[in-house]
Amino acid sequence: MSKTIKAYIMLVCATLFWAGNFNVGKVAFFENIPPFSLAFLRWSLVWLILIPFTYKEIYNLKKIIFKNFRLLFLLGLSSVFLYSALTYKALNYTQVINASLFNTAVPATIILVCFLLKIEKTNKFQLSGLFISILGILAIITKLDLNILLSLDFNRGDILMIIAIISWGVYSAFLKKRNFEISLLSLIQIICTFGLIMLAPAFLIEINQGDIIEINKNLFYILLYVAIFPSIGAYYCWAGAVSIIGPNRAGIFLSLIPLFSSIISIIFFGEKFLFFHLIGSILIIIGLFLSNKKIINA
Repeated sequence: MSKTIKAYIMLVCATLFWAGNFNVGKVAFFENIPPFSLAFLRWSLVWLILIPFTYKEIYNLKKIIFKNFRLLFLLGLSSVFLYSALTYKALNYTQVINASLFNTAVPATIILVCFLLKIEKTNKFQLSGLFISILGILAIITKLDLNILLSLDFNRGDILMIIAIISWGVYSAFLKKRNFEISLLSLIQIICTFGLIMLAPAFLIEINQGDIIEINKNLFYILLYVAIFPSIGAYYCWAGAVSIIGPNRAGIFLSLIPLFSSIISIIFFGEKFLFFHLIGSILIIIGLFLSNKKIINA
């Protein structure tokens, strides 16, 4: 298996796990689980799961970690704290369809950040593929009805999602600037640690405001999913794929998240695969191939 194909498989897995995270985030809202508390408990569980496998490597790399403190701090701030927590917070005010709509802007954010900071060059295939993929996402979330798109009123949740996707664009772009060797699990552990340092005050503030989590089996299932799949699994796959094909080409795959969200709804909620699903899927696939044309022809 070539490295490029491996990267594609990892990106598909990452986006599938994150698609589930959006839906679970909404379930958490219905279960009255505060967003920053959910994020803090999620990443605390991730930290505990990973530490037995990573502490030796992290200790051996402590000098490198301190040397790259600012970069690692930025990665933790932009991903674990801002993107993760603000997404859960946004789902308290807005619908999943809104969050998915804004999520389609992540690839454009990554390309923009890379362009502005001269991290990676862009080409016409990436831009055109991005545009076609966005059309596919719009076909799905609007059901080919322009009125649905035009009637989406911006609210507090929508603003929070805009901040979240900008943060993820920064995270993805700066992953490419890492110039030291470290295993993906240890990298996740370090990023998680910096993120938890920033999440802890927000978690304590929620508790002080009386937002106490009720401990039950639903909380257990939610934490189990968000800790393993969109956290360890997705971050491992995403970071690994970015290191192989770069943030620009990896970013276009984020357009699969709304597509997978639709598939999950079909399987678990009995929704039908309609004509707009087919059109959207075709456009997304065309966009993915077009955005990677340079790689295919290499």
